[in-house]
Amino acid sequence: MTQTREAASGSRFSKDHPHYKWVALSNTTLGMLMATINASIVMISLPAIFQGIRLDPLEAGNVGYLLWIMMGYMLVTAVLVVTFGRLGDMFGRVRIYNLGFVVFTVGSVALAFDPALGGAGALWLIAWRLVQGVGGAMLFANSTAILTDAFPADRRGMALGINQVAAIAGSFIGLIVGGILAVIDWRAVFFVSVPIGIIGTVWSYISLKEVGTRTPGKLDWPGNITFAVGLTALLTAITYGIQPYGGRPTGWTNPWVLGGIIGGILLLVVFVVIERRVRQPMFNMRLFKIRAFAMANLAGLLASIGRGGLQFMLIIWLQGIWLPLHGFDYVDTPLWAGIYMLPITVGFLIAGPISGTLSDRYGARLFATTGLVIVALAFVGLMLIPVDFQYWQFAILTGLSGIGSGMFGAPNRTAIMNSVPAHERGSASGMAGTVQNAGTSLSIGLFFSLLIAGLAASLPKDLYAGLVAHGVPDAAAQKIADLPPVGSVFASFLGYNPIQSLLGQAGILAKLPAADAAELTGKSFFPQLIQNAFHDGLVVVFTAAAIMTLVAAVASFVRGSRFVHAEAHHTGGHRPRTGAIPVRSTAAVPVTTAGVRVPARTDDN
Repeated sequence: MTQTREAASGSRFSKDHPHYKWVALSNTTLGMLMATINASIVMISLPAIFQGIRLDPLEAGNVGYLLWIMMGYMLVTAVLVVTFGRLGDMFGRVRIYNLGFVVFTVGSVALAFDPALGGAGALWLIAWRLVQGVGGAMLFANSTAILTDAFPADRRGMALGINQVAAIAGSFIGLIVGGILAVIDWRAVFFVSVPIGIIGTVWSYISLKEVGTRTPGKLDWPGNITFAVGLTALLTAITYGIQPYGGRPTGWTNPWVLGGIIGGILLLVVFVVIERRVRQPMFNMRLFKIRAFAMANLAGLLASIGRGGLQFMLIIWLQGIWLPLHGFDYVDTPLWAGIYMLPITVGFLIAGPISGTLSDRYGARLFATTGLVIVALAFVGLMLIPVDFQYWQFAILTGLSGIGSGMFGAPNRTAIMNSVPAHERGSASGMAGTVQNAGTSLSIGLFFSLLIAGLAASLPKDLYAGLVAHGVPDAAAQKIADLPPVGSVFASFLGYNPIQSLLGQAGILAKLPAADAAELTGKSFFPQLIQNAFHDGLVVVFTAAAIMTLVAAVASFVRGSRFVHAEAHHTGGHRPRTGAIPVRSTAAVPVTTAGVRVPARTDDN
């Protein structure tokens, strides 16, 4: 039997108080900002972090540390967010959300006070990043469900629009904040979350209260275990597929990678079978029979993959090529890369709230679909401009991408939350969070591999020719040219000049004429050398991203018109048990929209 709990000690407002919904919006927006900024703030700050713990990320064996510090957080949030969404349905969304603030803040404190150096310091950071991921999953899983409970159907688009702007814009804001803090001190990258976490924790415990519908029951252990292990195996295998194996530039033929991918997919299939059979599932798979829910999640997954690929490629493009060509020192490129990507953040901040508010009246399909088409066109435009572009070209295209992402993100999440019954909102929010975070993790593995494939075709011969032309002996030049392109990509990603590192380690740099040594280690040699090969890889990556985004637009279009799953008034006065949602019955339930009672519909318009 479901129940609604009203009171939470210490709260000033009842659920019907006109101010409570704004309290919920402001607190959950702060939580989402903190969680998503943390995902990208480390990405842009990796050079300072590795220097701080005295670890060379380009040395053999250290690539694994780099990947796990960068991706461990996203992997944990993707794996656990559905579980915490279900726990929110069972025990209270506010309770799980508040605990997420606590866990996240504890992880931030531990990261800022890393006591070790070298590999031990990296392992400390990886472990506590995973802890942060647990807290982030609690926040991701329940923030949108809390908002959906607090706001009426005709105002959710605006509220979830602001929340989604915080969630996605945070990933770009983190690039700017990380670039600034990395210049000050690498520990500040982690410590900045501590005061925000403390304020958010105290505020959430004081102000938020349980106003949603709970679904008490037993935890679905078989479902939770198969989902967690399956998704972990899949995402971990994709992470290791980036690294070279057996003389090949990537590791997709590694038996462990193949085993992880195949085994992970099989376990996820088993998870689906389990969820369709157990009485109280971790996630009600019947929700995917609701077209608005299924298509919105498919569009969200593909859009998240494309957005992650865009962010990844822009960092490499700016830090490794464009900024050095324009006179910026490598050590300063993380900061300026964040600054030069401001147009995408501004575009998102403008379009997100507006489209979310308008979708309350007109539905999600028009805005979400149009936004995805704009993003796809931006990908095409970025392929057409030269690698050494004029900045106004880059600013317009990335700004358009931000506007398109904003038009899609807010209405799409609102459509997901409106399409499910109240007692499934935690699980639905968790699934939407999993889709978003898994898409980001998948994008790095997918687009990194595509970029490497593009570079492998032309970079070795260009690198060999450039080194020989500046006095490097043939044998040494050939040895460096034969190294996997992954090293050059990581160097670009981290704002390093790999030529200086490679020639220095081989003892060649000191033997070269001063003019040649200065040219090889200067700001322009490596960017000029890699730009043609990079463009080949960029075309492959952005073509794939544009195609995915257009497929997402098609999925968004076929979702149907505006659909709100109102709580059904069942005969006999009871709700159906979890796992037995009569989906087709929702079409007949009247829904209040802008003060007018209208029938909820799933037909297209």
